[in-house]
Amino acid sequence: MISKEELERREELERREELGRRQEMQRRKEKERRKKLEESIDLAKRQEEERRQEEERRTQSSRRTKKRQAEENMLISEIESLKQNFEDTTKKLIKDILRQDKIMLRSDQRQRKDYDELQLKLEEIKLLSKEIEDTQKEVIFTMGAIGESRSKETGNHVKRVAEYSKLLAIHYGLSLKEAEMLKQASPMHDIGKVAIPDIVLNKPGRFNEEERLIMDTHAQIGYEMLKHSDRILLKTASTVAYEHHEKYNGKGYPQGLKGEDIHIFGRITALADVFDALGSDRVYKKAWSDEKIFKLFREERGEHFDPNLIDIFFNHLDDFLKIRSTFKDVLD
Repeated sequence: MISKEELERREELERREELGRRQEMQRRKEKERRKKLEESIDLAKRQEEERRQEEERRTQSSRRTKKRQAEENMLISEIESLKQNFEDTTKKLIKDILRQDKIMLRSDQRQRKDYDELQLKLEEIKLLSKEIEDTQKEVIFTMGAIGESRSKETGNHVKRVAEYSKLLAIHYGLSLKEAEMLKQASPMHDIGKVAIPDIVLNKPGRFNEEERLIMDTHAQIGYEMLKHSDRILLKTASTVAYEHHEKYNGKGYPQGLKGEDIHIFGRITALADVFDALGSDRVYKKAWSDEKIFKLFREERGEHFDPNLIDIFFNHLDDFLKIRSTFKDVLD
C-alpha cells in the first residue's frame, strides 16, 4: 500500500513534469514565432530591394525612350522644314514661270536669257523635290529600323516586310503608286515599340498579363507619333502602325476592327509582318518551319487574316520565298 507521503511526492513530480512540458512547448512556439518574424522581415527587405531595382530600371528605360523620341522628332522636324522650304521656293518660281509666254514674245537677248534661267530653276526644283522625297523615305526606313533594333531584330526584317507588302498590294489590285507608298510606309509599323520598356520588349519568354497590356500599347503609341503630319507618307505610316494588329474576325487590337473595316494597308502589313516574324528567330522563340507557318495561315484564313490575301500569298508563294532569300539575315 502506497503511503500518503509517497502519493503526494508522485503527484508533485507529475505536476513538475507537466509544467516542464508546457514550458518547453511555449519555448518552441516562441522560437517558431521569431523565425517566422525574421523570415517576414527578410522577405520584405528582398521585395523592397526588387522594387527599388525595378524602379531604377524603369527610370533608365524612360530616359532612353525620351532620348530616342527626341531624336526621332528632330528627324521629322527636319523633313517638315525641307518640305516647307520646297513649297515656298516652288510658289515663288511658279509665279516667274507663268510669265514665260510674255517673255517668249520679246526677242531681245536678255529676255531669252531670263527664260532659259527660269527653265534651269524649274529643273532645280524637280531635283530638289526628288531629293526631299528620297530623304523622307530614307528617314522613314531608318526610324522603322530603329524601332525594330530595340527588340533585337535586324534591319532586314523591315526590308522584307516592305517587299512582301508591295507584292501583296499589287496582286490585290492596288495601283503601283499605292503599292509603292505602302512599301515606303510599312517599315514604321512597329515604331511605337520605342516607347516600350526594354525589360518588356526583350523578355526571353511569354509575357504575363501586365506585360502583354504594355506591349499592346505600341500600336496606339505609333499612331499618336505619326497622325499629326499632313504628309501622305507619314499618314500612311500612321494607318499601318495603328491597324497592323487588327484581326479579320474582329479579335485584334487596339480598336477591335473587323473585316474590311480594317484598312487594306493594315490587313496587308499584318500578313507580311506575321509571315516574316514566324520565320525568324526572336529573343522569345526559334524560327518556325515553313510547313508550320503554312498550316497556321490556312487555319487563320478569314480569322486572323483577310482570306483574299491568304489566297494571294499561296498563289504567289515562290515570289515571297524569293524575297525572303534575297533579304535573308546575315549572322555575325
